Amino acid sequence: MSQDATQTIETLTRRIENLEAANEVRNVQMRYMFLCDTPLPEYGVKDDAGRIDRIMELFSDEAVWEGVGEYYDGQFGRAVGKAAVRRHFEGFWGGKTDPALILNCHYVTSEQIHVADDGLTATGQWVHMQPWLFSDGKALLRSSRLFNAFKKCKDGKWRYTRNRTENVFVAPLPATWASDYPSKSVLMKP
Repeated sequence: MSQDATQTIETLTRRIENLEAANEVRNVQMRYMFLCDTPLPEYGVKDDAGRIDRIMELFSDEAVWEGVGEYYDGQFGRAVGKAAVRRHFEGFWGGKTDPALILNCHYVTSEQIHVADDGLTATGQWVHMQPWLFSDGKALLRSSRLFNAFKKCKDGKWRYTRNRTENVFVAPLPATWASDYPSKSVLMKP
């Protein structure tokens, strides 16, 4: 094989690996958003503890989850290490709340994924918007920017090393903005 052909194959191989890495990063980010939706669309998850277990599969041992900026610093804080990140989620879904969150759906846009030259780390940026509806009728629309870091772990799976969110806005919605919504999701039921 000629040197030009070898270089072409190496270049194409790197490009394919970069595309595959970007796709895996995207899958981690979208799975996280999916698992954070209410009602949870993941079929077979019995409770929020099961939800948290699935979310934690997306985080590396050294991961950091943090809310930053003037609005999120105090609201979400910073959790360092997988055990602390789990406690963060247990605090959010750890028990019955009044009023209960009955609807929350993540809509994601403005994606930018940057895979490092070594193909082992990446960063991603997104903007997301999510309507929230509570059992007492109160509702809001929240938007955040995300700037997350990922690594390809020894088992070949991509996971978060950092999940960082910053508020764009929070806006109240009228209590009647949503009239029809499910109490549980059956989307993925076989």
